[in-house]
Amino acid sequence: MDLKFTELGQDEFAFRETDGETVKAEITWTQLADLMVMEYTFVEEKLRNQGLAKELVDRAVAYARENQFKMQPVCSYVAETFERSDEYNDVKA
Repeated sequence: MDLKFTELGQDEFAFRETDGETVKAEITWTQLADLMVMEYTFVEEKLRNQGLAKELVDRAVAYARENQFKMQPVCSYVAETFERSDEYNDVKA
């Protein structure tokens, strides 16, 4: 997946996979200083159950680690992913 970092607005960001103007998959957050408030994860229906949502989470986690940010999941998918594995403990707020 070719995820592109996208600025959505003031302090709002995403990693997105698009096909032209159509968003195929994305994970979005609001940046509050060194805290990423993870708000939304989306994968187009025909692309679901292929591990893309976890790939989105992993890319956001890599970004958090690169920038020494913490992550607060508001999105239920991100929260559930964090709960299932200790591999994300270093970025949990």
